[in-house]
Amino acid sequence: MAGSKTRIMYIELKSDHNDAGPARIGRVSFSKTGRTIYYQGKAFRSTTQSASGGNYFEVESRNEYWISGPKKNGMDRHWAGAGPVQIDADIAADYWREIRQCDPPENPYLA
Repeated sequence: MAGSKTRIMYIELKSDHNDAGPARIGRVSFSKTGRTIYYQGKAFRSTTQSASGGNYFEVESRNEYWISGPKKNGMDRHWAGAGPVQIDADIAADYWREIRQCDPPENPYLA
């Protein structure tokens, strides 16, 4: 999606994981309408959206995801959720500088 708007986002698999699914922070791109997000060669379509984020499904697998902008305080998971949040290596420096507004920790690939 060359030329598409991009943004660093929080992406969590919801299907079969009770708010503790595998989670990542990475750079996504958007379709012209904004209803489809592209990440790591996959397309995600919006099912609902709010100011804080939205429910999406991965077009090929039909798995459900929560995708939202990452929070400055790093508390992106649902309050009942748990587990590490991986940060893509290509955006780690930008994430810590722009989103968290601090120096990266010893392991900059975990939020």
